Amino acid sequence: MLTDSAAPGLPRPEAPADRPREGAQETAARDRVAELERRFGDPGDPANPVGTERLLAADEAGELSGAGEHLLDDLGLTAEFVPAELGGRLTRIDTLARTLRPVFRRDVALGLGHGVTSFMAAVNVWTAGSAQQRSRLAELLLGGAKVSVAYHELAHGNDFLRNDFRARPEPGGYRLHGRKQVINNADRAAAFALFARTDDAPGARSHSVLLAERDQLDPARFATLPRHPTAGVRGCRISGLDFDDCPVPAATLVGEQGQGAELALRSFQITRSVLPGMALGAADTGLRTVVGFALGRRLYRRPVAEIPHARSTLTGAFLDLLVCDSLSLVGTRAVHLLPEETSVSAAVVKYLVPKVLTEVMNDLSIVLGARFYLRDGEFGAFQKHLRDLPVLSLGHAGSAACQATVVPQLARLARRAWFTGDEAPAALFETRTDLPGIPFDRLTLAAGRDSLSASLVASRDDRPDPAPEERALRTLALAMVDELRRIQQDSLALAPRDRTALAGPGAFALADRYAVVLAAAAVLGVRRAARADGTDPFLADPSWAAAALHRLARRLGRRPADLPAGCEETVHQELLRRFHERRGYDLYDTPLAG
Repeated sequence: MLTDSAAPGLPRPEAPADRPREGAQETAARDRVAELERRFGDPGDPANPVGTERLLAADEAGELSGAGEHLLDDLGLTAEFVPAELGGRLTRIDTLARTLRPVFRRDVALGLGHGVTSFMAAVNVWTAGSAQQRSRLAELLLGGAKVSVAYHELAHGNDFLRNDFRARPEPGGYRLHGRKQVINNADRAAAFALFARTDDAPGARSHSVLLAERDQLDPARFATLPRHPTAGVRGCRISGLDFDDCPVPAATLVGEQGQGAELALRSFQITRSVLPGMALGAADTGLRTVVGFALGRRLYRRPVAEIPHARSTLTGAFLDLLVCDSLSLVGTRAVHLLPEETSVSAAVVKYLVPKVLTEVMNDLSIVLGARFYLRDGEFGAFQKHLRDLPVLSLGHAGSAACQATVVPQLARLARRAWFTGDEAPAALFETRTDLPGIPFDRLTLAAGRDSLSASLVASRDDRPDPAPEERALRTLALAMVDELRRIQQDSLALAPRDRTALAGPGAFALADRYAVVLAAAAVLGVRRAARADGTDPFLADPSWAAAALHRLARRLGRRPADLPAGCEETVHQELLRRFHERRGYDLYDTPLAG
């Protein structure tokens, strides 16, 4: 086995302080991540109250870690969900995803159950709430309170416009009647963001969002339903709410009456972008666990890591995490830089990233063998993350719902945007440069442009005689441009019904292909930005980007030519370096505790 001092790979990047383009936002973000890692400590230490052993014990008991919740309360984690102008620390959506990764690295349930659900509720208020509502919600969150978001009704799933839960208007307010099921923290939230029918007429203007505080509800007309046991995120307190003509004041209405569907879709553009980026922490732990196993376990007189299939699986998993992080980075930074386009980019992130991360864990389980069934000990964390990650493909907006957001926009983008629009700003792909504020008021329901695909088209490199890795990357980039052209033709040929959310399987498959092409565009943009920045030699190297596009091409059903041997070797050596030096398998090469 390689030792720390002998771990091969590209030279380590410069110390963060030496990065010339780093701004104040980046310094603050890096410090917060480092503090979370330091406070969580070594996950493998059995004496650590928030180590893997204790977190698994809490999961077996169906509870969130008390020590974990205390730690996050002590750090004031909920301030991450409150805009800076209201006293919190929320300035950038990409930073929020990155800050929560150390929590998800240990326990997805702790990340969701302690705080992220509160953010999902709060975005509705930051987007359309009154000054009084924004101030009051900020007060609750900064005080450590939790807020639940109540979209779901089991009878209708993600089809919110069919929801039956009612907020019947009356003079001075509303009367709430009906049930909301599968609500995280329903039993302990201080307030609820409720998606409710306020008009019996059909259509998108029939629902509204209300922010109701628990203390203002009549206990005789309001109750919490029994808790639902779950296979994944067992520690999350998932139950429901039951209202029986419960009165609430008019001031609970968020935005305008009948604006509920629009507000939900605008809020999703932020939550769909950010949540998958947090989940990368869990997949990172999964990969790290299996790399350690493969290096230490011997079969056929050699380490498992040297068996070709295992080696390829580990390297491929690392590449998939880099692809997911590239797409997540673009999705979260687009909220700031391209808010008019995030209805598509956010849906693509929420559809593709959880899907790929789940596939990564399943592939890694094959290398781990029978040990992936273990729910305690050294490999228990892997089994827990394997169960927990699929929850992120469901949640408040499942994979099919995300595809249904993209499908109706394909034909319009094919006519108006692809191969004609301006490429995205360079800052979209930069990991550490500062961003403008979050333009909640500029989020729109449909995109008229696609700057990310324009960046793919603009990425074509016509320089003569590049190195083999550069040639491979150029060839694969051109293949992705050709794929976008085919998607354009197929989108223009869609029948009228297949341009709606009720489209057939072919249209949904088209949305899948489009998501993969946007992931390729994100990878190319990140690599180009790293080459311009010059501080991370691995990300600046064409090898990882070529290998990533090669995997994406195969996901599209293509059979690209074999890569130069140096591509996979470069990625594999970086995989080993990060394992031995305790660095994250993300775009930030994050130092980890332990």
